[in-house]
Formats: sequence, C-alpha cells, structure tokens
Amino acid sequence: MDRKYLLESAIKVARFSRLLAKAIDMFIVLVLSIFFYPGGIILSLIYMTFADAIQNGQSVGKKFIGFSVISLEDGSPCSVKQSFIRNLPIIIPLFFAIIPIWGWIIAFILGVPVLALEVYLLYKLDSGHRLGDVMADTTVMANDDTLTQIKKRKSSWFEPTAETK
Repeated sequence: MDRKYLLESAIKVARFSRLLAKAIDMFIVLVLSIFFYPGGIILSLIYMTFADAIQNGQSVGKKFIGFSVISLEDGSPCSVKQSFIRNLPIIIPLFFAIIPIWGWIIAFILGVPVLALEVYLLYKLDSGHRLGDVMADTTVMANDDTLTQIKKRKSSWFEPTAETK
C-alpha cells in the first residue's frame, strides 16, 4: 500500500519526555486500579481507550509535557479509534487484571514484554514511533507552532515534492 503521509519523516520529539508523559498516564491508571479495584480497572480501561483522543490528541500526560497525538494520514488530532488501537499494548494486559490472582499474573506476563517492546521500538526506530504508533498510524508532536506552519504550506500534503520524486 503506497501512502503519502502528512510528514515525510515524523518530527522527532524527546524520547525521554514521551516516556515521562506515558508514565503520568500509567500513574493515573495505577491509582485508579489500586484504590478503586475492581471498578477502577474498568475506569482505567475506559481512560486508556479515550486518553489520546480527548483534548485535541492530548492525554493528561501529554498535556502536562506539551505533546499531542496526530494522525499521519491527514494531520488531524488522534481519533477515538486510533487512540484505542495505539493503546492496545496497555489495554490488553490491563483487561486481564480484572481477574484476581491469575489475571494479575497473566497481565504481568503479557504486559512486561509488550512494554519492553514499546520502549525498544521508541528508541530504535528512526521515526521515534512506539508499537502503538505503528499500529494506529499516528505520531506524537511537540505542541508548538510546527503543525500550524506545516498546515500553512502552499503545496498539498499529498502531492510529492521535487525532493521526493
């Protein structure tokens, strides 16, 4: 499938800052899950499903750090569907945590390698994408005027420039 993305290469943001933003979101999930178990896990699942689609592509952690999630296809803020898909690596293990004891073990067995893979990809891919970004076709951008400047360009997003031909 030949796609012409909004950006030729993703705008790189500080990887540590992205991890910090995700850590803030995971802290919210942890607090909800522990203090309001088992209903807190359901609230956490709902939060993770919608997290990147609220506030123009900003979860609580991304808003705090100053990032937003955009679609690579058209530059629009992350949709609910994309938010769900990009957070599946967290949602799936979290779902098993509803079940006492055995579910916690399964969540741990699934969650640790998947999160390790996410961090590995974040640091090894040139684009700075994690597994969820690759699955949902999204990227994280610094919430500055870069996106505004890109949208003001005279040329179309979808027409290749002389450099890319």
